[in-house]
Amino acid sequence: MADLSVNIAGVNLKNPVITASGSFGFGREYNEFYPIEKLGGISCKGTTLNERLGNPPPRIAETPSGILNSVGLQNPGVDHFIKEDLPWLKEQNTCIIANIAGSQISDYVQTVEKLQGTAVDMVELNISCPNVKQGGAAFGTSCENVEKITKEVRKVCQQPLVIKLTPNVTDITETALAAESAGADAVSLINTITGMRIDINTKRPILRNNIGGLSGAAVLPVAVRMVWQVANKVKIPVIGMGGITKWQDAIEMMLAGASAVQIGTANFTDPYAPIKVIEGIEKYLDDNGYKSVNDIVGKVQIW
Repeated sequence: MADLSVNIAGVNLKNPVITASGSFGFGREYNEFYPIEKLGGISCKGTTLNERLGNPPPRIAETPSGILNSVGLQNPGVDHFIKEDLPWLKEQNTCIIANIAGSQISDYVQTVEKLQGTAVDMVELNISCPNVKQGGAAFGTSCENVEKITKEVRKVCQQPLVIKLTPNVTDITETALAAESAGADAVSLINTITGMRIDINTKRPILRNNIGGLSGAAVLPVAVRMVWQVANKVKIPVIGMGGITKWQDAIEMMLAGASAVQIGTANFTDPYAPIKVIEGIEKYLDDNGYKSVNDIVGKVQIW
């Protein structure tokens, strides 16, 4: 049997499959379906400095082959996460990735400071959040902001630092390089693509926030393309996500250059999706004579 273990920035994962932030909560509900220790890791629900109630409903809309969401980072806050969720997660024998969000750089810094000395194995920064101090544009759309937020968090973060990149940019390789130059240990991509649905009867947007983030199978080709572009530019590990619903998608993402993958929206339609992906990857490797999952990373043969 092939070796499924991977190493991301010094952290060992038993396999390359991680559940994506926002789709898996803190793992308790899915642990009723299967032991989450079977996962390579879990990227926890986006956590902020203080509790957030999120956006008013409706905040989820179906789309062809995906969903549009504007949940608004509803979460109980970092102190609650540390007190109530981390002790349980620590017992689950899987990599714990804290996904951090905020509305200004100091929010990120203070939140990450609170996580020092805890059971968190890695920190993932969601930089698709609007920067309220600079007019509301997302941190991740500007190389200057990506570099600045990465540098500031790097000063206080002892765990490996992953920057989650937004696809809503002209050239995602530029923001990836900015994160790398500022001290990121890895990048993860892609976050959701900005989209909109309109109810033709009411003539109003379906989402109360008007626009939201598109995820699900529909975004897979965009994600694969961006992972391939970034993996060919940076020297740090790339974690690929966006539209992975089956093991074939995960293999595709790893061939494009991802050292590990995250599964998000697929968890809503099939809670066993991550387990099926792990089993599928293992069978693919065995059937094709690979000794390690690392042997397929970046092995796409470009025309």
